Amino acid sequence: MTTDESLVLRVAGRPVGRYLTRPELPDRLSPRPFLHPVTTLSGTAVTELSPADHLHHLGVGVAVPDVEGHNFWGGRTYVRDQGPTELDNHGAQRHTAFQLRDPDGFVEELRWVASGRELLRERRTVAATELTDTAWALDFTFSLTNTTGAPVSIGSPATNGRPGAAYGGFFWRARKEDRAPRVFTADAEGESGVHGARADWLALAGGHWTLVFAGATDTTRRDPWFVRADEYPGVGSSLAHTERLPVEPGETVVRRVVTVVADGTLDRGEAAALVRKAVSP
Repeated sequence: MTTDESLVLRVAGRPVGRYLTRPELPDRLSPRPFLHPVTTLSGTAVTELSPADHLHHLGVGVAVPDVEGHNFWGGRTYVRDQGPTELDNHGAQRHTAFQLRDPDGFVEELRWVASGRELLRERRTVAATELTDTAWALDFTFSLTNTTGAPVSIGSPATNGRPGAAYGGFFWRARKEDRAPRVFTADAEGESGVHGARADWLALAGGHWTLVFAGATDTTRRDPWFVRADEYPGVGSSLAHTERLPVEPGETVVRRVVTVVADGTLDRGEAAALVRKAVSP
């Protein structure tokens, strides 16, 4: 897998993530820019790229399984009354340009294209900030604008008939280890307790690392969390949980997720304190 353009995010001079803008990927993986590897400040990797269990999981980025029937997630498409089905319906997110490009972040323009036409135009803003000697924050905002001149809607396998599968939006494929990570929020514990729930923040704690995800706007916090821990470690924020999300011509959908990337395993109090620091105005 190669690219003709990439950049390295740094915090306090240390590399913490590589962003690939034009990865060479087969169509069925829904080619798109992504961050991988992302690491803690001590260098522990906390992302995976095209793991054997889900080849279309690409580190950290934005992936949506259904934009007007086009698959921007990768892999099979869930078809109502039929199940996961191989379809020739994959779209691609195409890097257009960087509006800003610094060691600690960037602003990028992208085009979401499928069947030879642009469906959405995206502005993506990413920033890396030091929090403590052992933790930093990845601030990730994406703005999707309907450029078609007609209504466009965003769906998920859940809105297409598969309960509990409302993935689509910001998604982080985390590091898989021998033991499943602990997952918790301020008042709930375990995958079954947090999946599909709304919470200001959600933590995924592995052997020597912790990720704490936080919706950084009121709109983002209204999206339920999509969580996997036992089958594979992954966390996303669901754009289309129970109903399709309509986007009118010229309308823009904006979401912002801030993720604390910490060495060690945090408890609830430590996770909450770092989120407050990361998301504070």
